Amino acid sequence: MLENAAHHPSVGRPTEDLNGAVHSSRRHDSGHKHVSGEAVYVDDIPMPANCLNIYIAMSERAHARITGMDVSAVRTAPGVAAVLTAGDVPGENDVSPVNGDDPLFADGLVQCAGQSLFAVAAETIELARAAARLAVVTYEDLPAYITIDQAMEANSLLEAPYTMARGDAATAIDGAPHVLDGRFYLGGQEHFYLEGQAALAVPGEDEDVLVYSSTQHPSEIQHTVGKVLGIPNNAVAVEIRRMGGGFGGKETSGNLPAAAAALVAKLTGRPAKVCYDRDDDMIITGKRHDFRIDYRVGFDDDGGILGIEYDQAARCGMSYDLSMAICDRAMFHADNTYYLPHARITSYRCKTHTVSSCAFRGFGGPQGMIAMERVIDEIAHTLGRDPLAVREVNYYDPPDADSDRNVTPYHMTVEDCVIREITDELKVSSDYEARRAEIHQWNEQSPVIKRGIALSPVKFGISFTTSFLNQAGALVHIYHDGSIHLNHGGTEMGQGLFVKVAQVAAEAFQVDIDRIKITATNTAKVPNTSATAASSGSDLNGMATHNACETIKKRLVDFAASQWQTTPDNVTFLPGRVRIGSEEVTFEQLVHDAYMARISLSATGFYATPKIHWDRQSASGRPFYYFAYGAAVTEVAIDTLTGENRILRVDILHDVGQSLNPVIDLGQIEGGYVQGAGWLTTEELWWGEDGHLKTHAPSTYKIPACSDRAPDMRISLWDKGRNREETIYRSKAVGEPPLMLGISAFLALSDAVSSTTGYTQYPGLHAPATPECILMAVERLKGGTV
Repeated sequence: MLENAAHHPSVGRPTEDLNGAVHSSRRHDSGHKHVSGEAVYVDDIPMPANCLNIYIAMSERAHARITGMDVSAVRTAPGVAAVLTAGDVPGENDVSPVNGDDPLFADGLVQCAGQSLFAVAAETIELARAAARLAVVTYEDLPAYITIDQAMEANSLLEAPYTMARGDAATAIDGAPHVLDGRFYLGGQEHFYLEGQAALAVPGEDEDVLVYSSTQHPSEIQHTVGKVLGIPNNAVAVEIRRMGGGFGGKETSGNLPAAAAALVAKLTGRPAKVCYDRDDDMIITGKRHDFRIDYRVGFDDDGGILGIEYDQAARCGMSYDLSMAICDRAMFHADNTYYLPHARITSYRCKTHTVSSCAFRGFGGPQGMIAMERVIDEIAHTLGRDPLAVREVNYYDPPDADSDRNVTPYHMTVEDCVIREITDELKVSSDYEARRAEIHQWNEQSPVIKRGIALSPVKFGISFTTSFLNQAGALVHIYHDGSIHLNHGGTEMGQGLFVKVAQVAAEAFQVDIDRIKITATNTAKVPNTSATAASSGSDLNGMATHNACETIKKRLVDFAASQWQTTPDNVTFLPGRVRIGSEEVTFEQLVHDAYMARISLSATGFYATPKIHWDRQSASGRPFYYFAYGAAVTEVAIDTLTGENRILRVDILHDVGQSLNPVIDLGQIEGGYVQGAGWLTTEELWWGEDGHLKTHAPSTYKIPACSDRAPDMRISLWDKGRNREETIYRSKAVGEPPLMLGISAFLALSDAVSSTTGYTQYPGLHAPATPECILMAVERLKGGTV
């Protein structure tokens, strides 16, 4: 059994006298460079001599045939070296990740305002932008569907509706003592990574090209560049040391700038660079999917859900991108932490004439989850109960319960549900019940300022739901001086992946982390990588690195046993040294001796997530290896005269298993909560009737500022956390799940609005709950309409 193998990462423990061992708090490897400005991003790489700057010209129409595109004046403008259109693409004119429906340059048809028309390469970006304005483009407008409502009315869908079901929801609802139905609108979200999309391409010999790309998915960039240029993948090398944020926005949206840069580089023989400015970046790149969710639910007198039906309609945009998997995940998370004995969830993937929606932290899960929390809240209001009491009635049963209340609507058995324990602890540590009672009393005496409070849970599935993506590779070298070179397929976007994986290597060899050299992700070192996404970066790359280290360790152990004439079980790695029988040598000495004896000190590692499977046709299987859990209590205040609001206090208890690096995980939890709260409160995307995004700069699109962070944030890692599955040192993923803790902020705002009429009416807020939205809800309730 692996459980009994001392070398297995699931049995790890902190090594107190080892600097940088797993389970210890270690600063981000580039943290000091981030704050000092020394960190090198793609745009900071010194431009090679003779480098061209590229501007991407964009469509002014949402849906139209291109009847003419004259770029002759662009070609002769000062400083212009090349103008490239669809006709100049030697390979496939496509930068889509899956379905072949996202052209690099529009070819006769545009399907969103902001779609790429052509590229201008010039000596400076200013000259390229000025030249692009000289193009004469004529259009024949076609009907454009901008909103979900318009697309649904026109039956404009990317594919036929898809359904997941368990039991007989309609019959259960019809026979229930209580029935509710409603419609919930949920906005999208701009990624707003601090570093915009950027790519630098350097032509090499023959077909070769080297691309530096700010991407979460180097292999996707490699594949796309090869496809566009008509060359094999082995001619394309992609490198990325770090990103200034990604959040899913650099999983597929980097394909276009990388392909454009590589195309210019190969056709001109000169290095070429694309770096969007902020406005262009927000216009041309995808967003989180916004949703319209209709629900009908039947429940008993305690609030126990007997049956539920969901219709989830998502704005997918002009092409597929990753919408199929994203919308599937929204369905997977429609239950959140609740057992639904009878459920039917139908998904409508709407084709609209807007930029293609894409991956965003949570990948559809947050949209499915918040609708469930909205339903629970409304049930509680209808019954006059504390929403937390209704949540607890509906929770999945814990692992040791003798019960069948642990099967999801997609027929997966939940084997690790610890949400009840987490909730019980958080109720006490946050003083939730006493504070809720005090807030109700306070609101009775406060005519203008109203406070609200809410506790909401999170259950988030961990794994790519596209099963083949759950694999990773790593490459480890030990040099004969004992220093270690580490490379793997994961990418660093500020989340701390690189330092965590370095800790895994340090633990394996029992050396200080300073002996580990963290290197840039490069497709020429580790091939066929999956995106750093789905919260799986540490799970996959940590295990692959561990496996590579174990291969080298076995060679060292066998060598030591042979040289010292003992058995392998008498060879033990200790901090900075190796005990061989009764003797000890330094790690460096053993490595040097092994090198002199011609022992290989380099190894690749590979890992594929076990147990997962998914049958999309029957909508059943085990799409997730395990679940991550957490809960948050948020307290807010609103001004009923203006709708302005503040988050006053946040209490979070989150399960990260046995944390690889507690301080990194705490940072991810805090950042995830703030980003989730921002999505649901201040971040509003707005398209005009002409299909143009009007909120394309920080002047019109408000992400949370430092002052929006709650002044009192109390965040704890659940000290009982331990992954039941054999993950890397029994840790759990932490990238995406904390974002959904921000749902509690939205629910707390709803609670505050409801207090304006003595909790007699449910406000039915839509998201984002901006000050305008809150003010209108207050006025609507005071006027007696819901």
